[in-house]
Amino acid sequence: RLLWNKYEEWQWKEKDTALGRAFAHYDFEHDIERGLDRMAEAESEAMILHEIGEARAESLLGEDWNAMLGQLTSRHAELLVRAVRDHLADCLVTLPTLLERKAIGSLHFYLANVSGLRRALFPALPKAYEGWLDHRDPARLADLVSRAEAHWLNAARQLVATYHRNPARGDAAINALAGGDLAGLRL
Repeated sequence: RLLWNKYEEWQWKEKDTALGRAFAHYDFEHDIERGLDRMAEAESEAMILHEIGEARAESLLGEDWNAMLGQLTSRHAELLVRAVRDHLADCLVTLPTLLERKAIGSLHFYLANVSGLRRALFPALPKAYEGWLDHRDPARLADLVSRAEAHWLNAARQLVATYHRNPARGDAAINALAGGDLAGLRL
């Protein structure tokens, strides 16, 4: 249903986008049902990769991460820490695996869904994606993902340290980061 809704929404928008490239890759123009089935299967695999990445990220971050996450009451603070963890998970597992498998459609779909705070935190990713489109050389994108893994791990650890430095004010401190200048976390 999600994919169908995205397809219907996309039909009213500019066609030459990451989402449009994903639909083209799965050949929605010629056989929408088959394209939808192929896309659903591929994106289900990508979602599983993300979940595996989240488990790996949480094992790297330890109990302090989960303790912090469980104590956050600010919606903005929670969104920020989850966005950082999602980027770490995707740089640990999702993106390297999609690149290794040359899962072109899934890469397009992934980039189409990097929006909002996740896009604001990781502007280098859409830039690297555009470079990949221009040159069809995945090396630059793979290099960024490799470098980003360490960046997001450090950013997550910075958030944990910020929180645990003063747990009574940790939520407010992370909320201030979320509502302010993200430059210290951005890649």
